[in-house]
Amino acid sequence: MRSQKKMMPNKNLKKWSLLVLLSLIWGSSFILIKKGLIGLTPMQLGSFRIVISALFIFMAGYKSIGKLSKTQWKWLAVSGGLGTFFPSFLFAYAETEVDSAFASILNSLVPINTFIIGLIIFRIKSSRAQIIGVIVGLIGAVFLIMEGAELNPSQNYWYSGLIILATLMYATNVNIIKKHLKGVRPIAIATANFVVIFIPALLVLFYSGGLHRSATTAVSFWPAIGCVVVLSLFGTAMAKVLFNHLIQISTPVFASSVTYLMPVVALFWGLIDGEVFGWLQGCAAVVILSGIYLANKK
Repeated sequence: MRSQKKMMPNKNLKKWSLLVLLSLIWGSSFILIKKGLIGLTPMQLGSFRIVISALFIFMAGYKSIGKLSKTQWKWLAVSGGLGTFFPSFLFAYAETEVDSAFASILNSLVPINTFIIGLIIFRIKSSRAQIIGVIVGLIGAVFLIMEGAELNPSQNYWYSGLIILATLMYATNVNIIKKHLKGVRPIAIATANFVVIFIPALLVLFYSGGLHRSATTAVSFWPAIGCVVVLSLFGTAMAKVLFNHLIQISTPVFASSVTYLMPVVALFWGLIDGEVFGWLQGCAAVVILSGIYLANKK
């Protein structure tokens, strides 16, 4: 009994430490995407991000995937597509039109979407407070988009739909990992994900012209590549292993609650970079986070 009591605080400390660390890493990812787009197209940035991340992951985890079953590979393939491949391009395209801080706040819909998908597809029971939380969060998201469009009329806020689509993919991936890949090591999940998506990403990189840069673009190209390398190493490769581990030692909704803290970090970087963020958008962000809180209640 004493050993169990000792383990519980350690486990709680570990999951909260991972949550904070992931929020710092992923909260900084949005500004790195923005800076990377100065010298790269969205297709090039997304494919470079996956390819570079895969190289890091392969070096660390190639031994971990030897004993995976065919059934596990099936779910790992789906997880790789929904959790990494498609969102990498969706966020890159979205940030060609919307600010990085705005993107991070809208990304906070992941816990709400995790709950919705868990309820509809995975038949997870819900309470009245959770349902109210989902409604409140969605209202906040609509309010955020409307206020952002009014504050920055030059930006095309229809691109917000790409972020929402990415959050639905993230949410589905969280539920898949928790239900179908619970016994698989986090490093094995991440490595197998990139095994599946590496070749498609390499093809996108080749056909998007990412491997054929002219000397005239070198001034903007290499700083952009530097941003993508940092984004790949920390924001994708390392964070993916940490996030998979967090899902396994906590719950899907707790793990996806990393989006509580990410907007604070992203907003800090956005304001430093000169992005405009109004107080009404701040109110909308509070509404979204309030909805997430209610949706997280048991």
